[in-house]
Amino acid sequence: MAYKVVVSDEDVTYQLELDDKDAKTVNGLKIGDEFNGGILGLKGYKLKITGGSDKNGFPMKPSVDGSRRFKSLVTGGIGFKPSRSGLRRRKTVRGNTIAEDISQINVKVSERGEKTLTEIFAEPEEEQEE
Repeated sequence: MAYKVVVSDEDVTYQLELDDKDAKTVNGLKIGDEFNGGILGLKGYKLKITGGSDKNGFPMKPSVDGSRRFKSLVTGGIGFKPSRSGLRRRKTVRGNTIAEDISQINVKVSERGEKTLTEIFAEPEEEQEE
């Protein structure tokens, strides 16, 4: 299972694709865990998992252990933004552990490498023929 990884750095985000062979290294990690960014091609970077969503779009919630889906009565926060105070809803959320059902992983930079992310993700300029 390939994952889409969204890397956040201050006010800029970048999206990467994690291959099947490298996906095994992040399986079993939980929200709040850190891993080496070298598997994404970000040499010297450390990335912290902040959340994600599964293949059906249900968000991961840090307070739900495991990788299961869970229906929870929520008053706000992840998965539900109430329109007025006191409003509660039963919402389906995913657990805090990365498994094969997860399709997107949200991470933020916790330690930087030698190159900046803009240098790494800069598209090479094509030479114009005259």
